[in-house]
Amino acid sequence: MSSMEHSYALIMAGGGGTRLWPMSRKDTPKQLLPLIEEYSMFHASVERLAPLFTPDRIYVVTGRNYVEALQADAPEIPPENFIAEPYGRDSGPAAALGITVIQKRDPQAIMALLTADHHISNKEGFRAVLETAFEGAQQGNIVTLGISPSLPSTAFGYIRRGELLSNIGNFALYHSQGFKEKPDLATAVSYIRSGDYSWNSGMFIWTADRAMHEFEQQQPQIYAQMQRLVPVIDTSAFDETLEAVWESVPKISLDYAVMEKAANMVVIPVDIGWSDVGSWDALFDVLSLDEFGNGFKGSAPDRIVMDTKNTLIYSDKMTVTIGVEDIVIVDTSDVLLVCHRDRTQKVRDVVNLLKSRNNEVYL
Repeated sequence: MSSMEHSYALIMAGGGGTRLWPMSRKDTPKQLLPLIEEYSMFHASVERLAPLFTPDRIYVVTGRNYVEALQADAPEIPPENFIAEPYGRDSGPAAALGITVIQKRDPQAIMALLTADHHISNKEGFRAVLETAFEGAQQGNIVTLGISPSLPSTAFGYIRRGELLSNIGNFALYHSQGFKEKPDLATAVSYIRSGDYSWNSGMFIWTADRAMHEFEQQQPQIYAQMQRLVPVIDTSAFDETLEAVWESVPKISLDYAVMEKAANMVVIPVDIGWSDVGSWDALFDVLSLDEFGNGFKGSAPDRIVMDTKNTLIYSDKMTVTIGVEDIVIVDTSDVLLVCHRDRTQKVRDVVNLLKSRNNEVYL
């Protein structure tokens, strides 16, 4: 069997991206926004899979409210490959749902579990490491891509690598010694100095059999609920059964659900120009900046920036800045956000405050 036979990409596209408010909203979440390229992050995530995956080998798990927009963004993907969650229950159940559908259609499936809101500048390198990861997964491993850290970030989880397992092509596969939660700065510095840690990219490659075995062992409730769906996949009873099952599905992330205790976890350290673009400050790492470190997005025909440094302006209208530094300015039709760069993680708190006030119009 060739390394890519029975291979699939499963794109998780249901997140909310609250730290990128007010651009990212409940009706237009992060993955539907053109944050970096001129098209959406979801479109970019599909495009970079070609030619490694043909459209019929690409699946998408997302919320019901986003299916239509995502299909319009990637009309080449067959409609039956869009799997709609009734509502969000975090990444654990979403992954289990997608894997269950793919496994029913192809019991020999091997899949890369990817996300719709990552930026990867080295697309060729990304496809190359995926091919290697599929070879590793065929040997019974769960393979994850570990991002070579460029700084001691406290915004990412980490993976510690152990002994070298093998070399495949230009990539080294290491036994994983486990996941580490987002650390404080001192711990992150120690991770970087040791040279043994990679950022957790959240990308995993495994066989469908291996994936569902982990759910069966670690999350028997989710596994049993998914098994109720198997007989009705691709029948008229699927939506009704999914609705009934989803009511009692626990809300849990994939890392907590299975990855942190999974056996035979292997990590491939890579440098592929990866960013999860999780906050406004993170955009500075991927946007083209002017000579003063300023970045611009939006369709504004003109702007004036005087004595301005390290500032992001995201606006469709004429914007003028004078004597500012390290500022993020995001201007939408109904909200203006002005924030210091070192406070961009607090944007999520604003979203939570709006929710507590039932101020739905701004969400």
